Amino acid sequence: MKRVLITGVTGFLGRYIARQFSQAGWLVAGIGTRPPENAPLQDLSHYFQLILPSPDLVAITQKLQPDVCIHCAGRASVELSVSAPASDFQASVAMTFHLLDTLRIYVPKCHLIYLSSAAVYGNPSFIPISESQDTAPISPYGFHKLMGEQLCLEFFRVYQLPTTIARIFSAYGAGLRRQVVWDICQKVLTQNKVKLYGTGQESRDFIHGIDVATAMLVLAERSSRQADIFNLSTGVETKIEDLVRLIAARLNPEIEIEFDGILPSGVPCNWQADIAKIQQLSFEPKVDLEKGLESFMQWCRGEIIG
Repeated sequence: MKRVLITGVTGFLGRYIARQFSQAGWLVAGIGTRPPENAPLQDLSHYFQLILPSPDLVAITQKLQPDVCIHCAGRASVELSVSAPASDFQASVAMTFHLLDTLRIYVPKCHLIYLSSAAVYGNPSFIPISESQDTAPISPYGFHKLMGEQLCLEFFRVYQLPTTIARIFSAYGAGLRRQVVWDICQKVLTQNKVKLYGTGQESRDFIHGIDVATAMLVLAERSSRQADIFNLSTGVETKIEDLVRLIAARLNPEIEIEFDGILPSGVPCNWQADIAKIQQLSFEPKVDLEKGLESFMQWCRGEIIG
């Protein structure tokens, strides 16, 4: 039985990924910061509550000897990275280095899959964005994700540690209590008038957590493990104005919506992924945006209204 270790397993994407690998017959172990009662124990053979970097990681990796490690842990907030860049660096770059170095010493054949972000592209010169396009981060979060990618490349080239990099675009799904889809849903459910930043013409490429998890299994089983980089999304551009209309039509059709015309520091304008490279590994996203939003809105309603 193959073994996978998931860091950040109590987070939004970590839970989806744990379920995917468990259902595929893998032995799944997880590291998270929350107590065991808040971990997806039904999908885990082992759960370790700790904050990375931690000296306890040595004993965990020696005990488990994972074939694959999926690195989901770390902050995922552009806004917090701008206001507290040192904390973001510690929870991103420093943590990733410690994990890679631990694997290098104690499990040198373990394949690390690093969850990076489209934030490394910043404001691209054109869309759709391919993996070969220049990186130009505009937030500490994006810079730190790019540094993490460079660490993966370093440990592959210098130490032959197997690594793969997944640049995830705008992930969403039940369990996510931040970022644009959650922000719009909770405002539409609780306010009579919604004011959002930007013009509404900004765009994102959304991917459901289920599809992210499926892609992780594809990368674990089929990637070259040579620090290859893969865009991960649906390849569909959605304007924020259209996203708001979809949500409002379902949750509160009478609500007033206004855009302030101002983009916060570090927030890019337009994203759309070229996913041809990961499609060559036979990955295809299955959850279209309307279907995914429907389940997400039902979950939001339960969380916010009860």
